[in-house]
This record gives sequence, C-alpha cells and structure tokens, in this order.
Amino acid sequence: MSREFTPETERQRLQLLGFLKPELLGSEFTHLEFSRRVLPKELGQRMLYRDQNMTGWAYKKIELEDLRFPLVCGEGKKARVMATIGVTRGLGDHNLKVCSSTLPIKPFLSCFPEVRVYDLTQYEHCPDDVLVLGTDGLWDVTTDYEVAATVDRVLSAYEPNDHSRYTALAQALVLGARGTPRDRGWRLPNNKLGSGDDISVFVIPLGGPGSYS
Repeated sequence: MSREFTPETERQRLQLLGFLKPELLGSEFTHLEFSRRVLPKELGQRMLYRDQNMTGWAYKKIELEDLRFPLVCGEGKKARVMATIGVTRGLGDHNLKVCSSTLPIKPFLSCFPEVRVYDLTQYEHCPDDVLVLGTDGLWDVTTDYEVAATVDRVLSAYEPNDHSRYTALAQALVLGARGTPRDRGWRLPNNKLGSGDDISVFVIPLGGPGSYS
C-alpha cells in the first residue's frame, strides 16, 4: 500500500530542484551524483555520474564544481539530503539548516503525502487480512516478508473471533523490531542492532471477526 520516500527513491526530484535553483545549493553542494566521492587529484579525469534526467550512469569529465559535496549521498538507510537528513517528506523543520552552514534544507522536503485508495468493497476479506501501519522504527529493521511471516504466526495462534489477536500481533511486531538485550545492546535474531527509533504499530483488520467465506 505504500513505498518509502528516501533520498535514494526521490533522487531525481531533489536533483531537478537543485538544477533549477542552484542558489539552494550555494557553493557547497552539487546536484550531480557520482559513483563515488570525487577527489581533487581526479580533476580532468572521467567518472561515472548521473543527473536529474538519468536512471543509469554515464561518464563525465571531472571539473572544479564537481568537487562539491553531492546533494544526495549515501545508500539505503544511510542516504542523506545535504549530508544532514534522511527523509524527503515531512512537516515542520522550517529552520533546519545544513550543519555549519546557513543553507536551508526545507526547500528540498515535500509536505505532500502519497495517497492510495483501497476499496474494501471490491474484495472479500477474512479475519487474517490486516493492514499493518508502522513507523520507521518497524520498517527500518523489518522487511515486508518478515512482517507477513509474523502476521501468519501470531494470528494462527488465536481463534478468528478473538479480538485480542490483533493487539498481540502489534505487540509482537514492536518487540521483534526492538530486539532483545545482549552484551552489545539490543539485538535482532540475525544479531543486527534492533531499532533505536520510535516503534509504533497499528494492526487494522480488513475483515470482520469470523467472516471466513
């Protein structure tokens, strides 16, 4: 029902804004993305890059302006806008600026959410059909497949008419994302760090109790 909005997934939108309004980048950033950090000694050499119009990569001769820090940097959960923030949509933060700079970050953040409509009347639903609504604390450390497996495991342990099954599922998802305390902090079963972010989960049943067809 949704997709992530990250500096990576919205790279082209961010780069287009930086291209159209270079004053937002000052003399510190470039809207171009390179395959790796450009070094001063590489001036005049060729390196893979991409701009706001490209999904693939091409070669470019490195110029002085290319030594600036990229508008979008990092990969996955470590991707950042202007080396500062890891989200691209949100409310507030009007005074947020790049560290040790006067450049504002707000112009690159969109307040428009993605809206999708799911018509419940078009499908038949049973008590095991649920919508899981969670914060980054859940999704940063848990995949869709892992959430689905937890849904199957927890709901199958309860009777379809037992409303507490949905509360138990939400609790299981929160506890699973938090991990368990070990010598080196809270850890997941794969030994990776548990979520250090807020973990809020809502489980919304799409079918009424006992509504198996």
